[in-house]
Amino acid sequence: MRTITIEKLFNDNKERLQLDWVAGQTGAHRLLESEEIKHPATSLIGHLNLIHTFHVQVLGAAEVSYLEGLSEERRELAMTRLFASKELATLVVAGNETLLLPLLSRYCNEHHVPLLASKRHSPHVVDTLRLYLLRELAEYITTHGVFLDVLELGVLITGASAIGKSELALELITRGNGLVADDIVELHRISPDTIEGRCPPLLRDFLEVRGIGVLNIKQIFGETAVRPHKILRLIVHLEDHNHETFANLDRLGSEASYQDIVGVPIRKMMIPVAAGRNLAVLVEAAVRNFVMNQRGIDSTKDFIERHRLILESGS
Repeated sequence: MRTITIEKLFNDNKERLQLDWVAGQTGAHRLLESEEIKHPATSLIGHLNLIHTFHVQVLGAAEVSYLEGLSEERRELAMTRLFASKELATLVVAGNETLLLPLLSRYCNEHHVPLLASKRHSPHVVDTLRLYLLRELAEYITTHGVFLDVLELGVLITGASAIGKSELALELITRGNGLVADDIVELHRISPDTIEGRCPPLLRDFLEVRGIGVLNIKQIFGETAVRPHKILRLIVHLEDHNHETFANLDRLGSEASYQDIVGVPIRKMMIPVAAGRNLAVLVEAAVRNFVMNQRGIDSTKDFIERHRLILESGS
């Protein structure tokens, strides 16, 4: 289960949302957990809700106006109910709404709940933090391979150890493509049908090539040769040409195959590895063909249809 602290949430979004930490500094290590985003009935973030409390409660102009309109007794009752919730992890006051900051600061300090203030409007704060939390707490797995941006498409190259994945990646990089991760690839499910590939911080920008060693791709090829993350669209699996899997290889590739990644089916292509084959050209061709398939253009079907028409006309 993945977790992040309120302190990390604050630091990561401080500049983007123009955040200030107003009160409740003792609650900096309160946790937001990934288990919460798996249940549709609950949400980590939302505008002020005194009945079904969000973990991150955002108070904008409407919420502050509502609380200001309450009598002092009812306002204190609302605060007591809000801070009695075990789900509450932090409060964010948005849009320069400062009227209730003294009252909220008192309760946040007493209950060790961080109180943050943003100069951005509340809808922007909610949308930004919701996307941030989905990325940070997304369900993920790690896998062995090389993840690349090939012709603007996220491609995961897999295969047995020493089959040539890193060498292939290096050649693709020299052809203008970009490196996301080598060796260990983190695959995060950031939406029901979207997988995002990332690189662990320790390995970022590095590519290991046998016989040469570890290369810093960013330093050698420049900033445009690396990517921080990319949406996974295609898996290219390298197999030894002598492997028994290719004894009955479907040369037309008429049957599309998929691999399940954290519950999302990803298109998978298998490329035989043999001496003299230009794998970089083959991978780029596979990517171009995949893009054409997504546009409804299938070369294999076109070829079969042309063959059928010729046979029919000859009869």
